[in-house]
Amino acid sequence: MTIDSDIDTPGDLDEIGKLLAADDATRLLEAYEPGSSFFFSSARATMLARGVDATVPKIECGRSGLSGRVAQFLTGARDFGRRNPLVVGAVPFGENLPAHLVLPREVVRAAPLNVMVPGACAPRPLSCRMRQVPAPEEYERGVARVLRRMREGELSKVVLARSLELSADEPIDVRRLLRNLALKDPGGYTFAVDLPARGEDGTRDSFGPHPELRRTFAGASPELLVSRRGVSVRSNPMAGSRPRSADPLEDRRRAEELEGSEKDLREHAAVVEAVADALRPLCTTLRVPRRPSVVATAAMWHLATEITGELRDPDTSSLDLAVALHPTPAVCGTPTAQAGRAITENEPFDRGYYAGVVGWCDAAGDGEWVVAIRCAEVEDDSLRLYAGAGVVAGSEPADELAETSAKFRTALTAMGLDHAL
Repeated sequence: MTIDSDIDTPGDLDEIGKLLAADDATRLLEAYEPGSSFFFSSARATMLARGVDATVPKIECGRSGLSGRVAQFLTGARDFGRRNPLVVGAVPFGENLPAHLVLPREVVRAAPLNVMVPGACAPRPLSCRMRQVPAPEEYERGVARVLRRMREGELSKVVLARSLELSADEPIDVRRLLRNLALKDPGGYTFAVDLPARGEDGTRDSFGPHPELRRTFAGASPELLVSRRGVSVRSNPMAGSRPRSADPLEDRRRAEELEGSEKDLREHAAVVEAVADALRPLCTTLRVPRRPSVVATAAMWHLATEITGELRDPDTSSLDLAVALHPTPAVCGTPTAQAGRAITENEPFDRGYYAGVVGWCDAAGDGEWVVAIRCAEVEDDSLRLYAGAGVVAGSEPADELAETSAKFRTALTAMGLDHAL
């Protein structure tokens, strides 16, 4: 397999996709090593970035200057001989943590994983202790509190999340977890990001038992926040979902129910409107379908709308677009400021990079950024999963709890723990 850190331009990306066979995508997945790599797979390509030549200087609070700082950083890297350098990493949900973006030492790309039909590793049973944060009954009470505020007219939507904290009797095999996530939904967006040791990025909670250990943020997101290729822009917002069923007839019934659900369609329309409003000033043309599609992952049915357009200014980078869109109502709510406060008041944990964005951006401005959902933070023998549900008028607390449980199963299944909820 050829390794060339200079294969970074869009044209080169097309060529490398032709040169590397589908089997090479599997080899990239198998070559991933936590602590020294970044892995990202999409319908466009599979990427493995290894080593760190430099870290983008951190902006302590806020995202307003992030894309400008990254552009300056990449210009400097190009001046030192990198043909089209790129940064990879994650941007957190809130503004209390800095983005974690690095210039990798080498980048290898291959064809998309979705051209393969491989089998996932059989999950080895994992003995662990689990704590739900908040407890299920408290999560339902939080949903009820938000609904009361909606009836008072203060909020239209709030995405309330909960987490599962798992402590295992042995170190968690991140490579196996990532492989199972990737091959369970090869058409989605699978990622793994090395994070700084707890405390180095301002993390305050003490879930992990070893504050000196580095962490891995891994997931299998179904949702593309935004991609840029030349002047072409694409976003695929999702909102409204149903859990899949093993029974084909029931599975189809749930998909049809979702497609006709007034509540879910209303929730989805609000997200699409927000994304389109953010992109419209940046684009000369923007195409927004009138109705969403129903798309499937291994665990869930989702309402999705594919928005496409052409940039007004070719200097607008993929990271510029991601910052303009984040956070969408799909992970926060509406109005954004009030929904953010409701999240802070009702979630007894810091989201960190959950519901943030993960991806890459090169010096030409091209890149892909996905919404960091269906994800887990792994630290030695500890793991924290996250899942959220959109609360709108007509929501039922028990239904929102069940939705988060269904979303947890993406990672739990990959670990052989789908029976845990």
